[in-house]
Amino acid sequence: MTRWIKRESKQRGTSSVELALVLPVFLFVLFGLIELSVALYDKAVLTQASREGARAGIVLRQPKLTTAEIQQVVLNYTRGALISLGTSKDPVVTVVQSTPAMFPNPLSVQVDYTYTGLGLGSLMSAINQAVVLSATTTMVNE
Repeated sequence: MTRWIKRESKQRGTSSVELALVLPVFLFVLFGLIELSVALYDKAVLTQASREGARAGIVLRQPKLTTAEIQQVVLNYTRGALISLGTSKDPVVTVVQSTPAMFPNPLSVQVDYTYTGLGLGSLMSAINQAVVLSATTTMVNE
């Protein structure tokens, strides 16, 4: 019985040391997954916003939407949906319309958003490379 007591006293504190070694790695992975999930969600929002803007631009109506109105449709969609863990900025919306005389008369909407997160965005900006999420949709006026 005295052997068992001596062995137990030698092992005292090992679980605390193991926790101290594993916990920072576990938290780094956990917060990295959370931030990656937010970035992927924002990418999906940008993709849908570019689709909404392109769809609004090609829908048959008189008069046609102007470039500024299409940009406003995209910005209205993204303002309530984007998640930012850092400072929030509006995305940059670029609308390219061909002349009405051209056939098939494509309309292209591109949305660029500089992602600023807690870790990923800050880490990448330290390397002088901002994380820019981008989505482009092209639809045809028929």
